Amino acid sequence: MPKKLLLPIFAAISSALFSAASIASTPVNFNSQDWQVACDNTLTCRLAGYQSDNNNELPVSLLLVRRAGANATVDGQVKLGGAKESAAKALMQLGNRHRISLFINDKDYGETRPFSATAGYAELTSAQVTALLEALTKSSKIELVIRNARWQLSDKGSNAVMLKADEAQGRVGTSSAFIRTNSPTKPNSSVLAPKAIPSIQLVTPNPKATSSSKKKFAMRSSQLSKIMKSTISDVDTNCPNLSDNSPWRVSRLNSRQLLAQHDCWAGAYNTGMGVWVLNDSEPYKPTLVTTGATDYSSGKITSVQKGRGIGDCIYKAEWIWTGKDFEKSHESTTGLCRMIEAGGAWQLPTHVTDVKISR
Repeated sequence: MPKKLLLPIFAAISSALFSAASIASTPVNFNSQDWQVACDNTLTCRLAGYQSDNNNELPVSLLLVRRAGANATVDGQVKLGGAKESAAKALMQLGNRHRISLFINDKDYGETRPFSATAGYAELTSAQVTALLEALTKSSKIELVIRNARWQLSDKGSNAVMLKADEAQGRVGTSSAFIRTNSPTKPNSSVLAPKAIPSIQLVTPNPKATSSSKKKFAMRSSQLSKIMKSTISDVDTNCPNLSDNSPWRVSRLNSRQLLAQHDCWAGAYNTGMGVWVLNDSEPYKPTLVTTGATDYSSGKITSVQKGRGIGDCIYKAEWIWTGKDFEKSHESTTGLCRMIEAGGAWQLPTHVTDVKISR
């Protein structure tokens, strides 16, 4: 994850419109103004909305979750933000006893379920979700209220992300779409079915394995840097430190393959390490896993990057060793950088797997 790309990771992967078939095979991460949608490889879509970007006094975020399938329902959660010692935080804790009320265009749509201090959010009722889905398709004043404190949720960008979710799940033109036409042109049976979570096997590397070539691997740093350059499309951007004097870290994965690590870049509050798999003898055939790693341990590569220094928005990816190569096992963000809470407001995955450990 090169430093020049840290902020765009929270932006849209693409703003172009795709067919349902093509977008279904590609995870979606798209944001428009004050809203974001992330759809993972199972076709579950999560839509997160926030207060206006210029209104950080009472930060708020709403999460809508809809799984794939013609009869899928929509679940809603709301999270109220604010500094730990602020009046906003104190009011938020009252949600345990004084529930959060939803107002749309000054009309009271009742109280949410009790605020969970452990989870940090309150669940919306089905009636509130229905009212919100209607309000978000047009210009609306949406407020979450506790006593005299009012957190205002922006509706700017909600149409665009709702349409993107409809496209990802094959709902455009159906009666179950977020953005509906007067008369549906497709039956709900055409909506894409949920995909199963893929299962992948973590194989623990064997750093003490004996080389199949019976020779000890030995290569100068300059030689390693030279062969690794061919795996990076833009070295100056993605791994500018590849040819510096910092050391390479090489460990054995099995009797034939090695793991090589080298610092790639450093920013104001993020760093990125390059990780490669290569053969221990010619032909080396190096394969780049990532230039944005932040940790490697026991067959798992992790990348954790902040969207900004205060850490209220985070990108995370993981890859695991399968015995032949590293396969991505997880990718997610915590949403937009809107001061909801340290560590980010939500988990918005774009890639999920069921990791099984080989015994």
